[in-house]
Amino acid sequence: MKLHFDSNQEYQLDAIKAITDIFEGQPLSGGDFEFLVSSAGALLSENGLGNRLTLSEEQILQNVKSIQQRNEIKDKDSELQGMHFSVEMETGTGKTYVYLRTIYEINKLYGFKKFVIVVPSVAIREGVLKSLQITFDHLQEIYENQPAEYKVYDSGRLTELGNFAKSNAIQILVINIDSFTKDANVINQVRESGVRPIEYIQKSNPIVIIDEPQNMETDIRKKAITNLNPLFTLRYSATHKNLYNLVYKLDPVKAYDLGLVKQIEVDSVIAKNDSSG
Repeated sequence: MKLHFDSNQEYQLDAIKAITDIFEGQPLSGGDFEFLVSSAGALLSENGLGNRLTLSEEQILQNVKSIQQRNEIKDKDSELQGMHFSVEMETGTGKTYVYLRTIYEINKLYGFKKFVIVVPSVAIREGVLKSLQITFDHLQEIYENQPAEYKVYDSGRLTELGNFAKSNAIQILVINIDSFTKDANVINQVRESGVRPIEYIQKSNPIVIIDEPQNMETDIRKKAITNLNPLFTLRYSATHKNLYNLVYKLDPVKAYDLGLVKQIEVDSVIAKNDSSG
């Protein structure tokens, strides 16, 4: 059975546009830098297939402010909170679909090809993988069969990181945060080639998508994400702990008004009489 998706949900398109418009003015990349890999697997030079951003932070800030005004988001910060951008979407409104389609749209507009999806648990990882599987044909149809590959990080198949780095197709790597937070993790250890596998990701300057970022706020996890050398991070959740450069918000009230959820749950406090005395 083939699933059919509605590609014209306005609120989802608005969420996608809130991200792509951040980089308005960035030229479509036609000459990605490349890094060469020797037969032994060593990184020889910074040639090859990675993402590269040419916009200044000032231009990006102007774009962010424009998006926030359009989406009625009040943000008093006069400067960027780093290269981190948040999308708040109520549970059940298609958050994963939105960020997967955003990958293709960013590629179409700007030519970026390397994406890493960081998840906090095995359960969410499997959910993302399932979403990639069931939306692949749908997204291929929308984006005219743009070459794309997705994979889940496996410490037993490290050669796939080399393919991630060298490929000229859209590359989507799903990885659990606990796979790269410690020096003892296989991905951070120097191999026979003299290269740590994580270097293939770092040299690609990936766009890092963080699913449920409220679970990534410890110092160790934040440092690990920074160590991926992201071009920028996109943060998706219904329950953010910290909102960095919020550009789109679909809260429970708005989701209810749009008919996307059946009810709004409100926590209540009930006073109980102590009758034990």
